[in-house]
Amino acid sequence: MAGERALEALKQYRRRYGRSDREGKGQVLDEFCNWTGYHRKYAISLLRRPEDEMRSASCRRRGPTYSAQVVRVLEAIWRRSGYPWSRRLKAMLPRWLPWARKHVVGLTPTVEAELLAMSPRQMDRRLQGKKRALKRRLYGRTKPGTLLKSHIPIKTDNWDITTPGYVEIDLVCHSGPSASGEFIHSLNLTDIHTGWVETRAMMGRGEAGVVQALEEIRRELPFALLGIDSDNGSEFINHHLERYTQKHVLQFTRSRPYKKNDNAHIEQKNWTHVRKIMGWERYDTPEALKAMNDLYRDELARMMNLYQPSVKLVAKERVGSRLRRKYDDPKTPLDRLVASYKNCPLPRPIRSLLALRDGLDPFELDSAIQRKLARLERVRQGLPALPKGTVISQQHGSPRGASPTQEIPYAHPRTQTL
Repeated sequence: MAGERALEALKQYRRRYGRSDREGKGQVLDEFCNWTGYHRKYAISLLRRPEDEMRSASCRRRGPTYSAQVVRVLEAIWRRSGYPWSRRLKAMLPRWLPWARKHVVGLTPTVEAELLAMSPRQMDRRLQGKKRALKRRLYGRTKPGTLLKSHIPIKTDNWDITTPGYVEIDLVCHSGPSASGEFIHSLNLTDIHTGWVETRAMMGRGEAGVVQALEEIRRELPFALLGIDSDNGSEFINHHLERYTQKHVLQFTRSRPYKKNDNAHIEQKNWTHVRKIMGWERYDTPEALKAMNDLYRDELARMMNLYQPSVKLVAKERVGSRLRRKYDDPKTPLDRLVASYKNCPLPRPIRSLLALRDGLDPFELDSAIQRKLARLERVRQGLPALPKGTVISQQHGSPRGASPTQEIPYAHPRTQTL
């Protein structure tokens, strides 16, 4: 009834507006704006609209579906899980929410139900304001290699494999603003089929160091290494790595020069698994090397491979001038690894990883990552170690001790580089 009265009043204003001269229209417009609170330009468009298109003046946009508490809890989980994409965040919630009940304030059964019902698009809208300042570009310093190029085949077609073991590798430098002297590099490896990622830090970019780090990763993988694909950097295109691949019967291919998209899988992981965590700071000491590998081998590998889901491109379709991409459902690398065995019995390493994930709290795992990142930052700055029992505040980006008055300044690299 109220809507009908408002519509009738709107029609009367329209008739008065149409019959009035210039001065009279201004008076009608002032009266209409005072009554509705509309902007003058919008009010003019309403009063000029044909009568059969008139809408009720009482219509308002629908209010927010999700409360501020739901958005705060969503933001807390999004932050503690490493700022994942909305589709990945949606897939993570069922596994993270049981642990979030003891780590996130305000997570009631009602809030939990609303979080599970929220769509990825809504998550993007609610977190949009937090994402605007989280962008930086990545630059590399790869020196093209010239040795053995004619002996190593180029891989240009899409990876169409259904078994784990074929990987892409790359180096990420940690030189800071200057590339002079010797500094640490991260050897990053990702499996094409499962998305499994392993990383090791090495001093410099020597050929023997690359082989040594790759051998350590090969021994830690929960599946057999079958083939590697690299860029054309001299750290990979050399006799050391060629002999290593021949010794272990590994397929060895390389990308085309200056075609980063040939290594799209590892280029993406260079950002999400290395640069986003370590930032653009310079690391060049043995202590920093030890601290980085301590993180890479343990907590960070578990977080990324057991708890962080990823999506894979299934198909691309051209719609006019736009390219529409279709992705599969988000899954963690461990889940993809389990699915690759289908009806076959799972090997012991994979069964051990499943049992480990069932009993591992991802929030405590993230806190351990923050502690090690804080220790690494203090090593980089040449500061003494943090006091025992120091707690890292992810929200404020600074470690805090047990005493509420004790606060140690520290800018978290993950926050700095996003």
